Amino acid sequence: MCTKLGSGEETITKPTAGADLINPFVHHLELTTTYEKLKAAILTVLVLPLRIFIITSLLICAWILACVGLYGLTDEELRRKPLSGWRLAVKCMTKWTVMACIWAFGFKVKVFGKRESTVRILTAAPHSSFFDVIPLVYCDGASSVSRNENTNIPIIGKLINFTQPVYVWRDDPNSRQRTIQEIIDRAKSNENWSQVLIFPEGTCTNRSCLITFKPGAFYPGEPVQPVILRYPNKLDTVTWTWEGPGVLKLLWLTLVQPQSNCEIEFLPVYHPREDEKKDPKLYAQNVRQLMANALKIPTLDYTYDDCQLAARAKKLGLEIHSPLLKTQKHRIRLGLSRKQIEEELVKNDPDLLKPQGTKWLNFTEFAHYLSVPTTEPSVLELFKVISKDNTGRIDFREYLISALLVSKGSSKEDMLHLSFQLCGGKEERLNAEDFCFIMKLFFNTYNDELQRWFREIDINDCGRVSYYDFEEYASIKLGKIFKKKSNAFDERIHLHDKKE
Repeated sequence: MCTKLGSGEETITKPTAGADLINPFVHHLELTTTYEKLKAAILTVLVLPLRIFIITSLLICAWILACVGLYGLTDEELRRKPLSGWRLAVKCMTKWTVMACIWAFGFKVKVFGKRESTVRILTAAPHSSFFDVIPLVYCDGASSVSRNENTNIPIIGKLINFTQPVYVWRDDPNSRQRTIQEIIDRAKSNENWSQVLIFPEGTCTNRSCLITFKPGAFYPGEPVQPVILRYPNKLDTVTWTWEGPGVLKLLWLTLVQPQSNCEIEFLPVYHPREDEKKDPKLYAQNVRQLMANALKIPTLDYTYDDCQLAARAKKLGLEIHSPLLKTQKHRIRLGLSRKQIEEELVKNDPDLLKPQGTKWLNFTEFAHYLSVPTTEPSVLELFKVISKDNTGRIDFREYLISALLVSKGSSKEDMLHLSFQLCGGKEERLNAEDFCFIMKLFFNTYNDELQRWFREIDINDCGRVSYYDFEEYASIKLGKIFKKKSNAFDERIHLHDKKE
């Protein structure tokens, strides 16, 4: 769903109706010419060892300074009170040491616009690399919003701690509220906190667009200063996405470049209107559009959760539009995949998976079972995925099976086998009704065709078939059709219609 305008190498991609949207989570990096390969080989021998030695030495120095600056501080004190006195002087020394490390990497950094030090929150985009630490350094060691796991990174974790970041615990269901509250507290505090630089996209992309901004930076309703990042290099060795080269390859290719360029542009401070102060999502959307216009790239309504979904879809070999993936999409957004609510329900009441234990639930009852408020938009969308008619009720057993398959399965074949175990009892055998229900989840096939499959598998006319009967039938009779549908889904991610 995009139209490319312009000529030559520079194109602007704009969303349109009826076409495929770009994929912001894929990055390809290969040395394609003999010159590039030869240059990389020579610099690997002549330059790489020297740069590694200098960078390692500088990082150790910065780590020692951070250890000194943090000495005597508890984690609680670090979170509740800004650094002061001699610790600020040590932080400044650490900043210049890290900046020297960036120069040793070969980066030439250009800064455009003026940073307003009175604004507490800076919003930076696109977020595309671990080298995005550069603007943090150039903003006088600004704080960031960082995953708690980053504290465990050797040397780097201590440096991150020294900036007094707002930490996110992604496995904690209350982490989102805690993070938002801490951002609000710092934005409205009268104390001398460092600026907080936030990457509202929440995950790395290839800079082809701006994905959905999380509203955390905009909940305080305070002015923000947008910060634009560019890496105008002929060979893109910095982009780190879900599908693409790993950390070691990116570091190697960056270190063997004669020079890498980074541009930081501070846009004018954005003062929210009254309606934006009351609606953080609207505020986030408008700031994103402003930044996208400055970058001359499109916006794309994709989130970190969708990224998780795409990775899961590829692993399981499912199409992004399959009912199982639609179920998983809304489970992720509701936090159900993390809490494993469905597994607990089945553990406490195994009869829920048996036909005689089927519960027909309306929307309110469904939300109550999952312990989520009815006001959550995703719970209604989840209800609609399972709902097959206009009765206003769903088969809760069908939902539980769908949820367990996609959360516990490791491949499409594994999920198929698991479905026979869940629905077929100890004998792992399905009747015609359950067989058609299960196959419908995996294959976009008419019910009459599935009934034919069942009759051909059930050659003894016992009214039930096992997974191994189906597996044998599929490999012999279905042939290419089964194999084709079992392939890992296409590498390109197609954005589904938001109305679905």
